[in-house]
Amino acid sequence: MQFSRAVSAAVFILTAACAPLGGVIGEKPADELRLARTSFAKLESWAAADPKAALAAFAASCKRLVKRKDGDAFGGVAAYGTVGEWRAACEAALQSPGNARQFFEAWFEPVFASNRGEEVGLFTGYYEPELTGSRTATGKFTTPLYTRPSDLISVDLGAFRPALKGERIAGRVDDAKLVPYATRGQIVSSGLSGRSNAIAYVDDATGAFFLQIQGSGRVKFANGEVIRVAYDGQNGHPYTAVGRVLVERGEVRREDMSMQRIRSWLLANPAKADALMNENASFVFFKEQPIADPVLGAEGAQSVSLTPEASLAVDLKFHGLGAPMWIDATAPVESGADVVFRRLVVAQDTGGAIRGPVRGDVYWGAGKRAEEIAGRMAHKGRLAVLLPKAVAARLN
Repeated sequence: MQFSRAVSAAVFILTAACAPLGGVIGEKPADELRLARTSFAKLESWAAADPKAALAAFAASCKRLVKRKDGDAFGGVAAYGTVGEWRAACEAALQSPGNARQFFEAWFEPVFASNRGEEVGLFTGYYEPELTGSRTATGKFTTPLYTRPSDLISVDLGAFRPALKGERIAGRVDDAKLVPYATRGQIVSSGLSGRSNAIAYVDDATGAFFLQIQGSGRVKFANGEVIRVAYDGQNGHPYTAVGRVLVERGEVRREDMSMQRIRSWLLANPAKADALMNENASFVFFKEQPIADPVLGAEGAQSVSLTPEASLAVDLKFHGLGAPMWIDATAPVESGADVVFRRLVVAQDTGGAIRGPVRGDVYWGAGKRAEEIAGRMAHKGRLAVLLPKAVAARLN
């Protein structure tokens, strides 16, 4: 895929993933990334950090970056410079750079990111669910994980109008017109016969629902084989947060809401579960991928395998894929109070709900621990981008 998910593990609970295409009178000013130079000494806990995982993730990104032309824009806003201005740091990262912290200090300068001067933003988490499945529909394995339908058309609106960069719609062609695709409810009830195949059938409809939220996951078969199902398109309908629906109905208190709370409600109310999940018209399609390294995740938007706790999804309107970033926030643990989360990560992915200059979605890995943390992460924090020194110097 691009591992671009419908939404992050936490944000899907109470917010919609799709932003409006046009402005509305009276709405807040448009987001604007502002960058202010700082120093590593002003990044709290940097001196004690060991960004070894981030260096490995950065090197993986560099394998993609060095194949691009020097004059290409790095990505994000113009302040990120060109690929050529990142090349020396990338080449150094690919040649046994030694101590990770010293490497970043030698090649980069941190700059604080803000949204029109507001430095505090939102950080959430995502993960790879693990499900049990079968290649055929049999017994308890009845919920299909569909491939991309042959009649699904995806349109990048930015290719038609620059102001719509990052916006996409999807549908199907009917009488030479693009019309909306089937909703989640229609697909679940009627299937996609002749237009899509099922990669696998799983025994957990609720788990399949959360798999669609995350956009990628793993399926284990009875013979021990494990495959990855990765995002390969979406039906084009806007996302409706089922957590918000539960809050509005008075089923769950807002302060108690989490991904785990939604799962508990669905399991406790089987007669109402399908109707609630169908409140969200969005539906995600998958492609099968082998798992080369069980530690790493699926490929993100940069076509680089994601590194647990070192890969970040960002808004590509503002940030470039491959950029190292320092997060200063808090994060959940499996049990107990939140802990300080100060970590160097690398922008390697994006997602439908990842909107804004100070906004990030941390990839936590696969399995129950990752699910527990990602499902409860919705924490405020600050973001510093690491730019090559010559690029950062132009910010004066």
